[in-house]
Amino acid sequence: MAGSNPQSNSDRPLPRVAVIGGGIAGLSAALTLQDAGVDVVLIESSDRLGGKIRTERTGDYIIEAGPDSILSYKPAGLAMIERVGLMDRVINTREGGQGTSILHRGRLQPLPEGMTGLVPADVRSLSTTGLLSWRGKVRLALEYFLPASRKATDESVGGFVRRRLGDEFYRNLAEPLLSGIYAGDADQLSLLATFPRLREQERQYGGLVRSTLAQRRNAQGRSGSRKRSPFISLEGGLGDIIDGLAAALTGVDIRTGTPATAIHHTGNGYRIELGAGAPVDTDAVVLATPAWAAAGLLRRMAPQLSWELDAIPYVSTATITAAYDATAAGDMDVGRGFVIPRAERRMLTAVTASSSKFPGRAPAGALLIRGYAGRANDQESLDRSDDDLAAVFRRELAEITGLAAEPRFTRVYRWPRALPQYNLGHPGRMSRIEALSTEYPGLVLAGAAYRGVGIPDCIQDGAARARDVLDRLDIPGRVHA
Repeated sequence: MAGSNPQSNSDRPLPRVAVIGGGIAGLSAALTLQDAGVDVVLIESSDRLGGKIRTERTGDYIIEAGPDSILSYKPAGLAMIERVGLMDRVINTREGGQGTSILHRGRLQPLPEGMTGLVPADVRSLSTTGLLSWRGKVRLALEYFLPASRKATDESVGGFVRRRLGDEFYRNLAEPLLSGIYAGDADQLSLLATFPRLREQERQYGGLVRSTLAQRRNAQGRSGSRKRSPFISLEGGLGDIIDGLAAALTGVDIRTGTPATAIHHTGNGYRIELGAGAPVDTDAVVLATPAWAAAGLLRRMAPQLSWELDAIPYVSTATITAAYDATAAGDMDVGRGFVIPRAERRMLTAVTASSSKFPGRAPAGALLIRGYAGRANDQESLDRSDDDLAAVFRRELAEITGLAAEPRFTRVYRWPRALPQYNLGHPGRMSRIEALSTEYPGLVLAGAAYRGVGIPDCIQDGAARARDVLDRLDIPGRVHA
């Protein structure tokens, strides 16, 4: 798909920028560059745009192959939805019914109220939870009296949670929730790279319980109702955002099914070698691929930078979705889904009841259930065939919920090396990557591997890196910030 580019009033040709990678970060970068009046070419190796955002529509079913929601409190997501004209299609999670649960000793226990992060908004809700023994609850209460650490060094998320909230809280609550976000090993994840706010809360208020109580006091007396649930989607699925972005990129030369194979520095610009066809010459490059793919493209031109990028670890994942007759579920009620700690020794890491989470995901009389597999230190689960993955999903779902019926259909989606891991040392590696990148003016790196893994984070990062490029280019009529 290609469109005509804006014409300049100057005799100077417009700068040309290549965006390599057609995921949400690359699309956000391309839109920012297009809006600034730059000549943009978008190069994507696969035959579709969107990266891990992929929605399959089968009859009246809406199936998310990758992520199924966006955090509403991060503004970049809603801002992009508004930019592509889809605000009237935003939907909240369903009201009422049971929320999210955690599998604990083979039984589903409700997640404590208000716990959307690692610390509940209402710490009192933990007093009645079945996820903690009385010893665990006492240990949690003692957090109020623990002094704050003043060490400047990084620590693992697992180490921080154990230090502040205790081993049992970490094992039964924090670890399964972390698996749902990063599919990572919390004892390796960097606190400063993943949850820096927790360190700030400890230092500002003296502890996490103190922080929660202070924020509750500050919130008292505020008026106004919340228009958005914490997680949102679109009526037609998240794929609508990709379709909206593709339609908005009228001035971008979009080349899908076109793998880039290498990048060369050519003095004042860059030459991008392609798997087929003539190379592309550009003034600047936004490299919005996974870090391991960027490392391959830069290996000859920037070997040290390539080495640092290749050192960012990734975890592979898979999603398995099955549709069931609602009558087969009986009185089963798993709410919007549940997460599964490592200690339960299951292949599945989480289950989402898609048709309960958002409206319009399945026709009347049907249930749509999705399972997640793959996490750090358990990649052998994904060595199974698609049929075996689906069979284990059905067996574990039956053992946990009692839903043993044969599904109407099943879909398996694999995501090799999908989730970057912000392990200990990630902030230092990012400093080195940014320093090494300055040796190549006009070359920037964007995407989930660097500054945030969520959809709003990637949207924001793609736009920010595009603005970095614009600040370096001589664009007729543009006033630099």
